[in-house]
Amino acid sequence: MTIEASLLLQAAAQAAGAQQYPASALYIVATPIGNLADITLRALHVLGLVDAVACEDTRHTAALLRHYGIERPLLAVHEHNEREAAQGVLARLAAGERVAYVSDAGTPAVSDPGARLVAVVREAGRTVVPVPGVSSATAALSAAGDVQPGGFRFVGFLPSKARELEQVLRELSMRPEAQVIFEAPHRIEALAAALASAMPQRPLTVCRELTKQFETIAAMPAGEWPAWLAADAHRRKGEFVLVLHAQAEATGDALAQAEPALLALMEALPLKQAVALAAQLTGAPRNALYERALELKRG
Repeated sequence: MTIEASLLLQAAAQAAGAQQYPASALYIVATPIGNLADITLRALHVLGLVDAVACEDTRHTAALLRHYGIERPLLAVHEHNEREAAQGVLARLAAGERVAYVSDAGTPAVSDPGARLVAVVREAGRTVVPVPGVSSATAALSAAGDVQPGGFRFVGFLPSKARELEQVLRELSMRPEAQVIFEAPHRIEALAAALASAMPQRPLTVCRELTKQFETIAAMPAGEWPAWLAADAHRRKGEFVLVLHAQAEATGDALAQAEPALLALMEALPLKQAVALAAQLTGAPRNALYERALELKRG
């Protein structure tokens, strides 16, 4: 262990050591999503304290621990073996050990492996201790500047099949709150096209490669996103977190201006399709248009 790593672990122990760390417990530890400096002192203390570290990828986690001068036995617990591997973790907990779980990046069990492991451990009556830290979802929200009330909804990864994706986006467009979406680079162009078609006027913040050297954060209406991606090949690379902003509260004037189009479309189309098309044509919030359409239908 280097002198720097030793000093860092001493600082972690001083800052976090007063907390109680029960035996026979599973510690869910958040790790950096890109910048290694984002790890918390408490995470370092716990990773150095536990008897073993369960992880999504042993090679990735071995490199992470090595960077901080920590050596611990590693247990492979990933999406393909999580249910079976959980039994090995339970056996260690039954023997009085402390076990940490980390995913490759960020907070485990949030669109990452770990949720099944946590469920199995809880069902067995064992303690689960969260060690919070980096989250790409909250990092993106903090940079989005969404000012509408109502909180946010975490969506995670969307379906890959076109028909299922279209249906989910149609449902999302009806929801008024901000929504956080994850996507991988090989599917990003398809999502951009689908999102632009489903809700072109909806404000969108695109976060790419958060905390890494080539981090990019850009805001635009969803309808402009495909052109933004096409303008630079580098924009299509890396991991993406999207914030679909909350729908702005509709003013009386906005709804009044959209109502003629809404009425005309309601005469020719089913209500939901009429509302969706009226929202695209006028830019009025779909949720408010839907409520107005129900009022008009009731007479």
